[in-house]
Amino acid sequence: MLSQAARPYIEASVPVLREHGLAITRAFYRNMFAAHPELNDLFNLGNQANGSQQQSLAAAVFAYAAHIDDAAALAPVIERIVHKHVSVGIRPAHYPIVGRHLLGAIVEVLGDAATPALLSAWDEAYWLLAGELIAAEARLSERTGAASGALRPLRVMELRHESADATSFYLQTPDGQSPGNFLPGQYLSVAVDFAGENLRQLRQYSLSDSPGKPWWRITVKREAAQADAPAGRVSNWLHANLRQGGSLLAGAAYGDFTPALDGDHPLVLLSAGVGITPMVSILNTLCERGARRPVHFAHAARDGLRHALRADLTAARARYPALHEQVFYETPRDADRVGFDYHHAGRMQLDLVLDGVADDAEFLLCGPAAFMRQQWQALLARGVGPARIQREVFGPELLDHLL
Repeated sequence: MLSQAARPYIEASVPVLREHGLAITRAFYRNMFAAHPELNDLFNLGNQANGSQQQSLAAAVFAYAAHIDDAAALAPVIERIVHKHVSVGIRPAHYPIVGRHLLGAIVEVLGDAATPALLSAWDEAYWLLAGELIAAEARLSERTGAASGALRPLRVMELRHESADATSFYLQTPDGQSPGNFLPGQYLSVAVDFAGENLRQLRQYSLSDSPGKPWWRITVKREAAQADAPAGRVSNWLHANLRQGGSLLAGAAYGDFTPALDGDHPLVLLSAGVGITPMVSILNTLCERGARRPVHFAHAARDGLRHALRADLTAARARYPALHEQVFYETPRDADRVGFDYHHAGRMQLDLVLDGVADDAEFLLCGPAAFMRQQWQALLARGVGPARIQREVFGPELLDHLL
């Protein structure tokens, strides 16, 4: 618990962080990477380049200060951070480095306003959070039986082109076995080493099939790459270089986007783009279990060429009588057939999705940040409580429910 001496300084920091948080996090990352270039391997350089990681950390620090006595509000965010940290290999030795450079960035940006008392309060608050994360990360590693960031080679047994820009990679151990168990909705970290650059980059991809299969499947969208920019480098490398019989370094399965599947109240799965991947894992698992709970599966794609994993939905339609589908194509092609390939033209409209959905439904969201923010706000406006909404977030965290 934060001491009474430190609490007034943390509370007084809230408006300061709102105004200067982004400048602080920019200085933090710049100085930390300059002093410890080896940490580049643990961070998504695409998110660093576009500024989203700095914005996310600024929001996280602000949210932590604003809710420091509200453990219930912070718990879901902390749980998600724990899974991400273990998946990429954050270790206890990294926390003193982060703490030192975070306090240094506060001094750099605030100048004389960063008094010894203020810095002492933030040092205390930081180590309270760090201690909680370190302990939770150790427990998660123990449960999974894998050290933080541990990687192993998996063999590509098959590739399947799912859409114009997405490919599924079917992965097994070198001796042809399933890599292990996972929970529907979890993700896999994969590592790519860029030859000649002394650089490794990690990315997370949802497992897109059920745990009962003799493989793990990830479905990767080839992101638009820009010259001399890190965004899209890993997905483009996978599409260009990974072939049947090839090998990929990957970790254990992590992630807290894991709904309980044994209930009887309806599930509403809302996805856009490649955000369909964890939803298909959930749907395929329900099919294999012979579940009967109502599932409302709503997906938004640009058009039929960019609608991934359609074969899985076709198979589920035949196996799962309680499945209700609503597919939205933003700009359908002439070849896209309404009523067969898709149901509605334009962006997803919740009124069409939720018609007839029971009041006790649970909602799952996955897709681009703007899509999830729009659907989250629309659900809240319809009176759906935040406790009934789960979101899968890749890259910087969405913290609008805390800000």
